[in-house]
Parts: sequence; C-alpha cells; structure tokens
Amino acid sequence: MSSSVTPHPDLATPFKGNDRLILAIVLGVLTFWLFGQSVINIVPTLEHDLGISPSALNLSISLTSLFCGCFIVAAGGIADKVGRVKITYLGFVLSIIGCLCIIFANGTALFATGRIIQGLSGACIMPATLALVKTYYQGKDRQRALSFWVIGSWGGSGLCSLVGGAIATRMGWQWIFIFSIVFAVIGMLLMSGIPESKAEQEDNKSFDYLGLFTFVIMLLSLNLLITRGGSLGWTSLQTLLLAGLFVLATVAFFINSRTRGNNSFIDFALFKNRAYNGATLSNFLLNSLAGTIMVASMYMQKGRGFTPFETGQLTIGYLIAVLAMIRVGELLLQKVGAKKPMLWGTCMTGCAVGLMSLTFLPNQSYVIAVLIGYVLLGLGLGFYATPSTDTAVANAPADKIGSASGIYKMASSLGGAFGIAVASTVYAAFAAQGASVAASMTFLLNVAICLLAGVVLLIMVPKNAGK
Repeated sequence: MSSSVTPHPDLATPFKGNDRLILAIVLGVLTFWLFGQSVINIVPTLEHDLGISPSALNLSISLTSLFCGCFIVAAGGIADKVGRVKITYLGFVLSIIGCLCIIFANGTALFATGRIIQGLSGACIMPATLALVKTYYQGKDRQRALSFWVIGSWGGSGLCSLVGGAIATRMGWQWIFIFSIVFAVIGMLLMSGIPESKAEQEDNKSFDYLGLFTFVIMLLSLNLLITRGGSLGWTSLQTLLLAGLFVLATVAFFINSRTRGNNSFIDFALFKNRAYNGATLSNFLLNSLAGTIMVASMYMQKGRGFTPFETGQLTIGYLIAVLAMIRVGELLLQKVGAKKPMLWGTCMTGCAVGLMSLTFLPNQSYVIAVLIGYVLLGLGLGFYATPSTDTAVANAPADKIGSASGIYKMASSLGGAFGIAVASTVYAAFAAQGASVAASMTFLLNVAICLLAGVVLLIMVPKNAGK
C-alpha cells in the first residue's frame, strides 16, 4: 500500500501508515462495536440466565455507550498529551477486563461493572485510533483508512446482532466475550512497534475534573431518569430527586465551562465550525437508531417467537449493505462532497425504520418488510458514515484532533446510549397494548429522529464540505 509520509516531532524518521496499523485499529474498534454491542440481540437470554429484571438489564446494556460517551472526550485529550498508542493499548486491556467481568457475572452487579469497563475501553480506543488515522495518513490514504475504521465501527454494529445471536444460540452467550478477548490480544500484538503519536503543541493547562464530574452526573442521572422513571413512578420521590440532580448537574456543568473557557472539559470553541457541528449532531441522532435494532430484536423474539439466531439472520442484508456502501460513500465523498451522500443516507434510514413500523402485517409479509428495512438501513448508514467522519475530522484543528474526535465519537456513544434508553422506555410504556403496538410506536419515534437529522444536515453542512 502506498501512503503519504507524515513527519512527527517524536520520530527521528517519518512513519508511513500501513495495513498492519489499519488492521490493529479495526480490531480495536470491533471489540466495542461488534462484541460490546452484541448484547442487544440476547436480551431475553440474559434476563433468563442472569435473573436480571428488564429495566435493570436495559440500564446495564446502555451503560457501555453511556460511559464511553462520558469519558471519550477526556480520553481523547489525554491521548493527545500522553500518546495515542498508549491509550489504545489501555483500551485493549480494559476491554479484556470488562469481558472477564461479564463472562463470570451471575447477577446485576458484576454484569453492570463489566459493561461500564467496556464503555471506558471504547472511550480510550475510539478517539485515539481516529487521531492515529489523522496523524499517519493524508488525502485519499486517510479517506481509505477512515473507510476501514468505519467498517469496523458501522460494520461491527451490523455484525453484532448476527454474530451475537449465532454465538449465543450455538455456543452460549459467554463465548461472545471470549472472542472479544482474542480480538483484543491480536490487536495489541499488531500495535507492537508502532511509534508513539502526540499532539505537537504541549499544553500545561490543568484538567477540568469538575467539568468531567458534573458531565458524568448529568448524563447518568438523565439515563436513570429515562430508564427507571416508569418503574419508579414519574411522580415518585426517587424520580423527582433524579430530575433535580440532573438540573443541578447541568447548571453546574455550564457555569464551570463558562468559567474555564477553552480549558473546560468540552472545548466549546470546536463548535464554531458549522460543518463539524452538523456532522456531530447528525451522528448523535442516527446512532440513536441502536434503539431500533434492540427493539426489533426484542419484538421478533417476544412478539413473533424467533430465536436469537433467527433474529440475527434478518440483519444479514444490513451487514452486506453497510459494508459494501462504506467504500461507495468514500468515492461519493471524493466526487460530490459530503453533504449529498449524508442526506441520501439519512433518507434511506428513515425509510428503513418506517418499514419496520408496519407491525400490523402478518408474519411472512412483516419478515419481508424487516429484511428490506435492514438492507435500506445498511445502505443509508453506509452512505452516511465515511463522509460524516471525514467532515468531522477534516474540520478539527491539528492540535485538538483527539479532543475533536472524542466529541464526535461521544455523539455516537451517547446517541446509542440514549437511543436504547428512550426506545426501551417507549416500548415499555406501550407494552400493555401489545408487543406489536409497542414496537410500532418506538419505530415511528425513530422515523421522526431521522427526519430531524436530515434537517440538521440541510441547515448546518455546507454544499462544498469534503471537496
């Protein structure tokens, strides 16, 4: 592979990005998006085997994305300072520890702990690997490397339902996390010998611990409010206390951010770029469709009597389409810019979820609708992924790549976390009217989210983005 040479202040000679580094990065991304997210297709199995209540299980599942989102910006900033390779290694180690916790879990506590550690692993791996791509690849080589990064991310999310269902049905769900450990070890071996990469400008500013603390409390209380509010009672003392805690943490976070300025936990100066804002916000909204995939899996198993493996087989079209279209999205980015493929992709995802909402159809007709829906979902996200990622990375300042990448991936993780939380809450709210109605209402909500993402792209992303 030919690759641009990128000088780096820490290296005696420039380092060329190569396929070995790309493979190591992809394996790191897969430990989160493939194996970490495979639990969305085995919810009924986990409920039975671990004896966890549905609300506690949904909360535990969302904790991975939530903690990844909470700490990803901090991890990106730390990676800029102490080294992106070091933080990637740390992510691999945390992934192994988190998987071991889940493998040996026999109840809520250890399972939730493992999910949290998996989230911290993703927080390390996502921004650090994106920064390595930015540092060691340029031009078309960078877009190619980003495509493979996106294949690991979006492709991993496409594989997770199929792989998780197949492994859980044939081998036992614990094997999902055993394979994840194997991938992590291989990734660490491939990273061996890769020179360290740090930000060129040293920054001696103190870390915003108060900003991180208030941000975590703000998002955790909101997640608990969404997932537990129904079971606790929306007017109960516990729910009102959670709501109050969320408001106080939010106010404290923004006051602290204004006081610290550019040295705050989230550097709001990054949001002065409209293209970056459009890519990041639409990324948050489209990643919330993780709730669609989870509810579709639950509905097919609980409402239609499918096994986890049969449910996973329905997503094969999504997997093929998203993997095929990611490189197409890269070519479209080079020919027509970023905005058009991002908009086309968003429209396709909306149509996909709309088809899944037709739960009144008889079994065979609905299965066909779901199959077509998953194909459209894969096409849409494949069109969107590389142009969106490139728009965010290309518009980041050189000395803040890790932080900017962290915020972009924070949008992915928090979108997934709150997508799952909101979808499970809406599904539970309508469950008394039957699984069909509950699933349909959840899907229609996600159609509205797709429409909102399209409006964001129309307004915020310029026509010449990516050209």
